[in-house]
Amino acid sequence: MDTISLPATDRSPRVDFDFDGGRLALRGESYPEDAAAFYGPLLQALKGYLATVTTDPIVFEVGLAYFNSSSAKALMNLFMPLEDAAAEGRRVTIRWFYADGDETIAEAGEDFAADFSHARFEMVEEPV
Repeated sequence: MDTISLPATDRSPRVDFDFDGGRLALRGESYPEDAAAFYGPLLQALKGYLATVTTDPIVFEVGLAYFNSSSAKALMNLFMPLEDAAAEGRRVTIRWFYADGDETIAEAGEDFAADFSHARFEMVEEPV
């Protein structure tokens, strides 16, 4: 499956989806004018990947310094197929990165983590 690599902009995160390697990453800030248009193709690619590959472990790293509510919904839309894959026996790890002392992003990660019972959700504090 093709890799998706998009540079960060002032309103959207850097995207590195290496499907063959099982490593997906979002880094930066996320408040695109149209979150559905930005995240929709990523969600479709993820669903296509999950439909074709059944056993390889997946690591999804999310390091967002800021995101708006429409991006939060898009993130949950990305996370749910991963949770479903984990429920079916796939090893799925989501790593939520947040800056040391950034309670807002840390709490957002904890809120997302509460919705998972099969995928492993790791909180990763990074030094400033």
